[in-house]
Amino acid sequence: MSDWRAGEEEIEALLAARHPDPFALLGPHAAAGGVVVRAFLPGAQALDILVGDAAHPLALRHPEGFFEGLVPAGPYRLRVAGQELLDPYAFGPTLGPMDDHLLVEGTHARLYDRLGAHPCTHEGAAGTRFAVWAPGALRVSVVGEFNHWDGRRHPMRKRLDSGLWEIFLPGIGAGARYKFEILGRDGVLCPLKADPLGMAAELRPANASIVADATPHEWGDAAWVAARRAQDARRAPMAIYEVHAASWRRHPDGRFYSWDELAETLIPYALDLGFTHIELMPVAEHPLDASWGYQPVGLFAVTARHGPPEGLARFIDRAHAAGIGVILDWVPAHFPLDAAGLARFDGGPLYEPPDPRRGFLPNWGTAVFDFGRKEVAGFLAANALFWLERFHADGLRVDAVQSMLYLDYDRAPGAWAPNEDGTRVNREAVAFLRQANALVAEHAPGTFTAAEEATDWKGITAAASNGGLGFNFKWNMGWMNDTLRYVATDPVHRRWHHDLVTFGMMYAWNEAFILPLSHDEVVHGKGTLLGRLPGDDWQRFATLRCYYAFMWGHPGKKLLFMGQEFAPWREWSEERECDWWLLAHAPHRGMQGLVRRLNQLHRTIPALHARDCEAGGFQWIEPDDAAHSTFSWLRFGDAGDAPVAVLCNFTPIRRRLRFGLPVAGHWRVLLSTDDAGYGGTGEAIEGEPLAEPVPWQRQPASALIDLPPLGALYLQPAEWPPATDKDPEESTTCPTTVP
Repeated sequence: MSDWRAGEEEIEALLAARHPDPFALLGPHAAAGGVVVRAFLPGAQALDILVGDAAHPLALRHPEGFFEGLVPAGPYRLRVAGQELLDPYAFGPTLGPMDDHLLVEGTHARLYDRLGAHPCTHEGAAGTRFAVWAPGALRVSVVGEFNHWDGRRHPMRKRLDSGLWEIFLPGIGAGARYKFEILGRDGVLCPLKADPLGMAAELRPANASIVADATPHEWGDAAWVAARRAQDARRAPMAIYEVHAASWRRHPDGRFYSWDELAETLIPYALDLGFTHIELMPVAEHPLDASWGYQPVGLFAVTARHGPPEGLARFIDRAHAAGIGVILDWVPAHFPLDAAGLARFDGGPLYEPPDPRRGFLPNWGTAVFDFGRKEVAGFLAANALFWLERFHADGLRVDAVQSMLYLDYDRAPGAWAPNEDGTRVNREAVAFLRQANALVAEHAPGTFTAAEEATDWKGITAAASNGGLGFNFKWNMGWMNDTLRYVATDPVHRRWHHDLVTFGMMYAWNEAFILPLSHDEVVHGKGTLLGRLPGDDWQRFATLRCYYAFMWGHPGKKLLFMGQEFAPWREWSEERECDWWLLAHAPHRGMQGLVRRLNQLHRTIPALHARDCEAGGFQWIEPDDAAHSTFSWLRFGDAGDAPVAVLCNFTPIRRRLRFGLPVAGHWRVLLSTDDAGYGGTGEAIEGEPLAEPVPWQRQPASALIDLPPLGALYLQPAEWPPATDKDPEESTTCPTTVP
């Protein structure tokens, strides 16, 4: 028997899909007198090797389709049943030692360029290279329609230094459906797994990955990106319109809008209302509509609900052309247990910690990422960069940060594993968040991250060098909860709950805040913002108008969930579109008009945005008027910017009160929520309020002003800089000392 012939045990192992190193058996191997070629083509009865124009038949060593033979050296093709093919096992690796090193180190910033499925030309042939991390697996195969989902046909090459598996499949291109068949560490086949770094996927309930088109989007937003890099997001206007793309609009037959259809409708709508950003709830692939995207199975795959990934790139490009930024909701905290997903990926815990006291959230029914494993932390950090680099997103809103920070989150006493010293802070998650934020800052300058975090953790938006987590913004959940409780209280009782509104200023400068009225506030029986307010319909609409003006005048960036701009009565549901028919009714159109005006003022008046995150941008006029349930304060921009006075009356009684103001003279009314156009009484203030040089409330001047019932006013000096006897160059700053 010739020494180049494969042993029977090796052949049997291959046929059973249990061979530990298929590349050592299959493909070409040098031998005396030529090259030994071995191939496994189930069902084939004959196989020729074509070297140049010469055909060399291979012997059928096993009736299931294992062939072997000695042929002349040189490039070759397979010919079976009249069809010519290239042999995947004739190609060398597509990954290198640096990929192994960076993966294990957790610093492969662009892991998505190397792992996953990538159409390419390799060693002169067109095809797709596949790579996946499964260090505990005994065998990994690519399966798909192209090989009849047969895991015996294309077992992959294992890179022992990293646990990466790879293979190049010639002739496979964009659009091919595939999964990974994994023989687990325990010798048991895992459920077929979708690609953790797959960039496209089937529409649920199907869950295969799809080889994405490698053609890059031709971006037209270079000027936008350059301007973004030069801008300080904390000092720029930011009014965010939060959108669930699958339920903002629906076709009459229930179909989702495509990204291109959303670009035609959503972008002009947000632009007309004056929002600076659209925030999309998670766009990564997820199996269950009711999860709203917060149970992702494909962190690198744009959900198929709205078409191919390229559609999202076009949407963001068009938003930038319209002057609107796009924020993507990002979910690195947890993942579902769906069989095709990350759970027990290679037959045991891999992406999740092995200890369920750290690796599972019982109330959510989800697995937690193993932030202490460098490969997992690197995978997640690279995912953050992926959305910012590949899709030019302007920011990431990071979901459920508090669940990452505490080991006892969502766990009963005794059901969580503390640190060795008994403490509850998840130090590994803290390190990961710092890593991800640092990576974003380094490689995607001009973008930002915002944390959804509801605890008193110190330094969420402080730099890591100062002990912080490195986020740019934090959602102000305390402000949201307190102020919504206040407006839901009957006006007659609000005087006893005055501190629910004023307390937020005690910590307003601890972080850089976004004020969120998000989707979470209009679901699960909470009612809509309008529906939870007391009083008759007129009082409800008036209170909500006043509350919106209070919010837009308050320090902090703004976020409003879709539909709330026209005050719906029904809770939001992901199963239907927003109640657009309400805009046929004047009170709802009026609310929409108010939001449009608030956004216009927010964008154009520096005092209402430039110092949102600075104590010097705010000063109370009167914080303690609980008896009348009024709140009044001043907003300041930089030197030379005219201040704005914000006055709010949360009772249904028109009140004539004196308010201290920083300068004497006429003050023009920028906004009255009681205007008839917004649905108010229309009893506008006559002329411009005149501030007299009468000191009041720690201000050098004051004016008697009529506050409308359940209404708010924005006032600004009619003349700025104020006329004085001093040299004009000495009169360009606000005369009031601002703390």
